Amino acid sequence: MNLTLRLAVVLLALAFPAMPAAQDQRSPDAVARGLQARYQGVQDFSADFVQSYRGGVLKTRSNHKGTVAVKKPGKMRWIYTSPERQEIVSDGRKTYWYVPEDKQVTVTDVGDDQALPALFLSGKGDIARDFTPSFVKPPSADLLALKLVPRKPEPEYEYLVVALDPASLQLRVLTTHDRQGGESTLTLTNMKENRRLPDKDFVFTPPRGVKVVTDGTR
Repeated sequence: MNLTLRLAVVLLALAFPAMPAAQDQRSPDAVARGLQARYQGVQDFSADFVQSYRGGVLKTRSNHKGTVAVKKPGKMRWIYTSPERQEIVSDGRKTYWYVPEDKQVTVTDVGDDQALPALFLSGKGDIARDFTPSFVKPPSADLLALKLVPRKPEPEYEYLVVALDPASLQLRVLTTHDRQGGESTLTLTNMKENRRLPDKDFVFTPPRGVKVVTDGTR
């Protein structure tokens, strides 16, 4: 599974009552519990995103832009508009990765062995249970940043940093650090929550004439 698809399942911003902004009034564990409560409170959301990657060993760099829509349990639609168009759609059972330029759709099952971020998205994960949280320096002074180290080692990443609005705990920036020194950052804007997104938004039908690859085999 490529980096774009792995990172795609990491985020979910949810509604939780306002809390005091100062870090010294809350422990990292308390913030993690509050963030988990947001996950449980929002059923769907949509947003614009900018995704950037800075490589570790290979020193690569990339930037992508687009829109995302998410609906529980496990439904997602990512539309990448720059630098090339791609679509990643999941109906909760299958995930479709479509690259129009390649005229190919890759179809994979959504299994129970997903990474922890994917489990959060499907409503099965628990931040306080699955991560050890600690405060770190935020990307800007108006945000609150929490470092999340998985209690069980993950092959896809070493740890996550979530930058949140201090009052609402709405997710603004998510950074994934991998074991090769790479850093992938997802910035969300124009967030809209609980808009009752229809299930049809998460149905993908391969276009006529497109090659379909199932589970990575032709």
